[in-house]
Amino acid sequence: MSFLVEDNPARHRFEILVDDALAGFTAYLPRGEVLIFTHTEVDAKFQNMGVGAALIRATLDQVRERGGRVVPRCPFMAAFIERHPEYADLVTPAP
Repeated sequence: MSFLVEDNPARHRFEILVDDALAGFTAYLPRGEVLIFTHTEVDAKFQNMGVGAALIRATLDQVRERGGRVVPRCPFMAAFIERHPEYADLVTPAP
């Protein structure tokens, strides 16, 4: 099983493809260099396979590479960051 996470700025979301099929996304509101994440969704047939965690990890890695920051209003993303404190430095108050 191969994962690919890409930003889709036209739809304001990062999407995860699993073996070339759209498996989920995490939606955001752009505010300059800050992205306010509002919702994460994984297709039912891909749940409990680590797809959600792979999506959030790759999303946060890409935000870090760009020098951006996040506001994790999405409970799934917030919980991921709480479990993985190496991403806590990306969190900022809402602009």
